Amino acid sequence: MLQDIRDNAQSTIAKVIVGLLIISLSIWGMDAIIGGFTGEPEVATVNGQDITEREFLRTVQMESQQRLMQMDNPDPSLLDEDQVRRDVLDALIQEAVLTQDARSQGLELTEADIDALIRQMPQFQVDGRYSPERMSATLRSLGMGSAEFRASMAKNYVVNQIRATVAQTGVIAPENAAQLLAIQNQTRDFSVLTLDAASVQAGVEITDAEVQAYYEDNQDQFRQPERVDAAYITLSQGVLAESVEITEDELRAYYDERAEEYAREERRAAHILIEAGGDAEETLRGLKQRLEDGESFADLAKEYSVDTGSAQEGGDLGYAGRGVYDEAFEKALFALEDGEVSEPVETTFGVHLIKLEGVRRSDVPSLESLRGELQTELARVKASERFAEVRSQLADAAYAADDLAGPAEELGLEIRVVEGVAQEGGAAPFDHAGLVRQLFSEDVLQGGYNTELIDVGDSVSVVARVLEHHEPRQLELAEVEQEIRELLEARGIREALSDRADELVARLESGDAIDELGAGEWQQFENQGRNVAGMSPFVVERVFSMARPEGDTPEVGRAVGAEEAAVIVLTSVNEGEVDQDGAEYQQLVRFLAQLEGQREYGAYQQYLRNTAEVERN
Repeated sequence: MLQDIRDNAQSTIAKVIVGLLIISLSIWGMDAIIGGFTGEPEVATVNGQDITEREFLRTVQMESQQRLMQMDNPDPSLLDEDQVRRDVLDALIQEAVLTQDARSQGLELTEADIDALIRQMPQFQVDGRYSPERMSATLRSLGMGSAEFRASMAKNYVVNQIRATVAQTGVIAPENAAQLLAIQNQTRDFSVLTLDAASVQAGVEITDAEVQAYYEDNQDQFRQPERVDAAYITLSQGVLAESVEITEDELRAYYDERAEEYAREERRAAHILIEAGGDAEETLRGLKQRLEDGESFADLAKEYSVDTGSAQEGGDLGYAGRGVYDEAFEKALFALEDGEVSEPVETTFGVHLIKLEGVRRSDVPSLESLRGELQTELARVKASERFAEVRSQLADAAYAADDLAGPAEELGLEIRVVEGVAQEGGAAPFDHAGLVRQLFSEDVLQGGYNTELIDVGDSVSVVARVLEHHEPRQLELAEVEQEIRELLEARGIREALSDRADELVARLESGDAIDELGAGEWQQFENQGRNVAGMSPFVVERVFSMARPEGDTPEVGRAVGAEEAAVIVLTSVNEGEVDQDGAEYQQLVRFLAQLEGQREYGAYQQYLRNTAEVERN
């Protein structure tokens, strides 16, 4: 389990865990993490656990906001409120079922476990080291407190452990993998004649009347949407950091504070993990005796350790400093001499024998060698502290002001202007749906107010106002004539290519030989796989989707794209080779097993849901 934590902390789980928590918050709401309040009305009960009305209504509100943000033109009237409520209640019930299942299996993380995971998360590291400041800033940008994050993390992690465990049980029939690989490795013998746009372009002419007709028939395509020209102020932590002044005394104090981290000791541990209880004591005595008799610690770890991740490496956990392992594990590890094996150490994961495989200590670099790095880091820290203060000042100033000039001058910030922002958004920062929605709100658009201060990124906030409002308008034909002409020409070329390909296919099917067509140069391919160099993917796809030729009669087909067409003569299909001892086959087996495992986990979820006692109020 220790190795799982270390691996998972640096793997896909660690990289997406913050995203998972955001999703959890957006779907289930904060109350799903910290629970409801005793005595509140409930909307449902899952195996005796209440889902409170307060939790439900708050989550409905959050889900509604999420769905509005996904609309091109947010309109609350388009929301199916009854469907939202049904979806939210189903999600809350499913979340309760999964959490209860994890708890019933005894899966939970201790505070030390959570600390270990947090310290290994790349999102909370600066230059490869855990940074409390980075963690605080990241959580603040998510609108979360540390306690809320830790609680949500503990819940999501154990549920993910069950998901991973069930998903790993997927098994597939070897013959299925072999059949798929044979199809994938199949080769074909064929000839291809490529027709490019230039070969038919001379016959494609677009008249003014055709342009006029298309414009009149498709006027909705040529309406310019409602737009605004806007002024805005951007406040970012990065800009603040550039203006922060660092005194020599501050820099030296920060260096002294960080010196211990630069000189920290790391120890390389190996362990044998035995499940607590049962015959664990007898097993450990036997292991100690075999070690005293000279047997290899690594061999015994492979044979006995239930931490399967490290067992394959002889129990090796690699180098780590303090604050990574369980407290009891860490205390025992840092008390060992190099090569020494500990007495049995009990943690929440089981009972360990720990061997110290090595110690390394880093010397403290000089202040001068770290000056640039420390100045940048300290500036970020001070800017992070300053950002919240300046953000609050800007929010208050912009709210009270009739324009942006006053707030910009007061805080030394730059006013920028952007033109033509539509409700679908535009270039950053107006690719943020919340900011655009504010910009087109009645108060801002009609009332002349500034928007609220909107957080559009990690420690980046924007306030904007409308300078000029442009109503939707129908574009004149002269403004879009060239666009229509190009569109019609492209359509005409595609149709001409299709007609020419159909003509050549008909001649081949009627008995004409390739060399009798006089249509151009044919490319010959023998025993060709799917990775045909220099050929358009849509042509390759068509080659490998054509039916097998019957006897000596070739199969004839065609493929048509936007700027080229191909006539295909397929003469043979050759079965693909399958090496069941090869890496390709083994990789496919693992992939299919994963898919099956995911299907089984879906069935497991459904089973839990079907067997749960659910009362809806």
